[in-house]
Amino acid sequence: MSKIRVAVAGGTGYMGVELLRLLALHPRVDIRRATSEQYAGERLADVYPAFRDRLDLRLEELDRSRLAEGVDVVFSGLPHGAAAATIVEALKSDVVVFDLSADFRLKDAAEFQRWYGAHPAPQLLADAVYGIPEFARERIRRARIIAVPGCYPTGALLGLVPIVRAGIVGDGPIVVDSKSGASGAGRAAKTELLFGEIQENVRAYSVGRHRHLPEIEQELAAAGCRSDVIFTPHLLPIRRGILSTLYVPLRQVTDLAPAFASSFASEPFVQLLGEGKFPQVRDVRGTNLAQIGWTVLDPKPLAIVVTAIDNLGKGGSGQAVQDLNVRFGLDERTGLDQIAAVP
Repeated sequence: MSKIRVAVAGGTGYMGVELLRLLALHPRVDIRRATSEQYAGERLADVYPAFRDRLDLRLEELDRSRLAEGVDVVFSGLPHGAAAATIVEALKSDVVVFDLSADFRLKDAAEFQRWYGAHPAPQLLADAVYGIPEFARERIRRARIIAVPGCYPTGALLGLVPIVRAGIVGDGPIVVDSKSGASGAGRAAKTELLFGEIQENVRAYSVGRHRHLPEIEQELAAAGCRSDVIFTPHLLPIRRGILSTLYVPLRQVTDLAPAFASSFASEPFVQLLGEGKFPQVRDVRGTNLAQIGWTVLDPKPLAIVVTAIDNLGKGGSGQAVQDLNVRFGLDERTGLDQIAAVP
């Protein structure tokens, strides 16, 4: 069978190198090109020795005019802004684009401008599909632009959308309390990410103003939610993983199992732990899995849902590969059938 020819823009940040790792192990993918601003001209295996004897690739400077030459798919691991400009150029060729930045996640150009500044191609926002396969599989199969969701929104939405769809959300705000490993902040050198700053420490950041909030609000509204959302992210002294605790007011005390089973009963990457059982980040690390557990307080009534994902896996590059599999009609587990390494 023919292979899917792939180019990766921005291949040496944490998200980009995780994407290259997964694609290198994918039996139906041929990686033709990868770019890197910092390491252009060097071999990938010299920058990341784990690729020796697995992927013989020389990193290139980003040339937007030729990025899509000779490939079927372009993955963009570029920062927001740079990603959109690159994708506009790539779409002049007959390619499918998977964007891991925020540039095509929001549908409203005014909302995008509020959080990121003016969008360079607002006419394309309506064409992009927000790529959580469990909620958008049929639309992903027809899309040319797949916006790979943010890590925090993925963990939150997997735990919230089934409850919203079940029509059992009561009055009051939904609270999203999420904690992420340091790799979620990227590979750039920053004082607040130094070992001495994060080790033996936990802190909240971007309280009430994190850029992933509008993604969560947008997708919950699309599912029929009218509740306000309060979102607070925290930084953990670990490398990878996100644990989200979600507090949802209910109309009445009810069993959540049917709502989650309705959405995820046959999903290969969502593991339902059930009532009173809660996930840990170590059990999803290095995988594309999401684990979900919950409980309902009586007589409040209040649902407390806990989700765990790997921010670079189901929260990023793993989900991008799952989207690729959906888009090209492959078994969604292809290249992603992994078991977490414990401890």
